[in-house]
Formats: sequence, C-alpha cells, structure tokens
Amino acid sequence: MANKKRKKPKHLGRGLASLLGPITLEPEEKNQLLPDPEIAVNFPPDKELQDSLLQISIDAIFPNPYQPRTVWDKQELADLADSIKANGVIQPIIVRPAGTGFEIIAGERRFRAAKLASLTTIPAMVRQASDEQMLELSLIENIHRADLNPIERAKAYQNYLSTFSLTQAEAADRLGENRSVIANYLRLLDLPDEVKQMLAEGQLTMGHARAILALPTDELRRKLANRAMAGRLSVREVERLVRRYLTGIGQAKITARSKPPHIMDLESELGRHLGTKVTIQTRKNGQRGKIIIEFYSLDEFDRIAETIGLVSEQKV
Repeated sequence: MANKKRKKPKHLGRGLASLLGPITLEPEEKNQLLPDPEIAVNFPPDKELQDSLLQISIDAIFPNPYQPRTVWDKQELADLADSIKANGVIQPIIVRPAGTGFEIIAGERRFRAAKLASLTTIPAMVRQASDEQMLELSLIENIHRADLNPIERAKAYQNYLSTFSLTQAEAADRLGENRSVIANYLRLLDLPDEVKQMLAEGQLTMGHARAILALPTDELRRKLANRAMAGRLSVREVERLVRRYLTGIGQAKITARSKPPHIMDLESELGRHLGTKVTIQTRKNGQRGKIIIEFYSLDEFDRIAETIGLVSEQKV
C-alpha cells in the first residue's frame, strides 16, 4: 500500500554508547593532562564524558590486539599526519586501561598518523571494554570507514565468528549486517592464496572474485584471475567466461549421456577386457570416429599393448 510506512534499514553496529559505559577516573588520573578547551566544547556537557577525555602520552598507548586491518596505506597515513600537524587531532581516539598504559579501541589510524607527525600526546577518551567489545568495535569502525580490503574483512568476520562461537545469523544481527553479506565475504577465503592476494591489493574486485568462485577447481580460478588481471577484464566479461565454461561442461555431460546404448556397451566391454578406461567417439553419421584407451604409467602401457597383441620396442 502506498501509505504503508517503509521499514527503516538497519544501521551497522550498535554504536559506541550502547557497547561501552563511561569510566570514572581517579583524581590523579584527571590531573595528568586536561583536555584542550577548544576540543572539549565539541562534546556535550556531560561530566562523565568530559572526565574521560584526556591527553595521553603516545608512548603509553598500544595498538588494538584485535585490529582486523593488516594493511596500512603509507601515503594516506602521511597525508593524515600532515593534516594533524596543521590542525591537530580533531577527533579523540578511544582507549581502554591496560596495565600501566592503554589499548586502542578505535582510532588506530589517527594514532599512527599522530606518531608520524611527532606528537607526544593525543586526545583520547577512556572507556572500559571487554575483549569481545574490543573486537566488535574494531570491526564496526573499519567497516563504517570502508578501510578494510575484502580479504581483511572476510578474516575479521571469520575471527569474530570463531572467537565468540557465533553463527552467521547471530553475527549479522549483532553487527546490523545482512547474513548474506557475511556469507559472501567468508566465501572469499575459499579462493587460492594467489587470488586472495590480488583481491587484497585491489587488482581484482569483489565482483570478479564472486564470479571466479563459481569455477570448480583452484587451477581454473587461478587461470581466470590472472587473465582478468592481465587483460583488465570487467566483472561482466569474467561472468561471461565462467558461464561459457560451465555451459560447456553441461553440454559435454549431455553429449556423454546421449551416446547410443550399443556404443556405451562397447566402451564397457573393451574397458573390462583391457583393464582401463576406454572412450569411443563417433562422428554424426556414425561411420567414423576414434577409440581412446587411457594408461597411467609405462608399465600399464606395456600391459595394454600385450593384451591387444602389440609388443613394445623395449621388449623386442
């Protein structure tokens, strides 16, 4: 119905506020380094929120052990470092207490760029977070920013499922994703390593990879991936090649099944007599063709030759 309200699409993740509660800092922690007033005014006048905002020494911060991203673009980091030198770190990173220092929950890219910019401190909001929340928030942050390449994102999903024993449906619900999206990314991990590397480096797209996955063997997948990369084939062109190959297989099966019964009986009889696979191929008129006798070693070739009355040169 025209007047029926459309259901709002799901948003990715539950947000930081619903996953992390504020932390009350000790007085000596508050007095370490107070936030820049120009930065603080960007946040709502919430006492707990402001109390959790500190300027923390770069040396006291450690990367997120659950960070799903493994590739950091050096040029992007350099550009961000230049921006930080000119304007400072506008958006604080989020950290959790860890021993005598802090671990990053979100904002590792800003942290790395700040180090490149030779900053000694960085604005950070301190929150308590479990290991599960650390992994979940790292994944959500990177997906929101489209910072992960497809293989990193696939591995992040896989790690999330295995670490917390979740089904794809449960993970999709918690991340606000469609289950099919997670399933499609996880399928990428079935690709040969060479093809996964092409995908991670942006030489192939997700569309290319999904088409290539339809091929039955890794050898075929590698060959088509190399052809697609070298020839800069579009996704549609790769899909057409895959369909052509799969259609050819189907036609070959139909042709094999459509052999006359007496030809199939002859193949079976010859195969039993020779002890190997025998294929009879005939032309359309049935008057001409060829017999293919397979062998899998030189010894087997000699045995078959003797069976049909031939003697190999080695035995003369």
